[in-house]
Amino acid sequence: QGQLVESGGGLVQPGGSLGLSCAASWSFFSTHDMGWYRQAPRKQRDWVASITTSGITYYADSVKGRFTISRDNANNTVYLQMNSLKPEDTAVYYCNDPTMVQVGMASWGKGTLVTVSS
Repeated sequence: QGQLVESGGGLVQPGGSLGLSCAASWSFFSTHDMGWYRQAPRKQRDWVASITTSGITYYADSVKGRFTISRDNANNTVYLQMNSLKPEDTAVYYCNDPTMVQVGMASWGKGTLVTVSS
């Protein structure tokens, strides 16, 4: 597995929006399903959203209707558009291949911190 670099995090007020990016230095990026995960302080890392190689998307109930995952295979990048943000969305956000995560072979990037606060 190559490198994953997440970016786009920051401080945003409740109800605001933020867009995250994840650049992958992987060969054959287009053949990988991709997902976003997040880890809040003192909590485990949780799955947020996934997009398959064919563009089918899945979302955790907590973000459904507010977050949108997309991908750009030409640029080896996956995105997460986050709208109507809530304080409980505060976390470090990571991207990875869900299959690699499930089998315990995922190599994680540094993530990007999203803080939702007034």
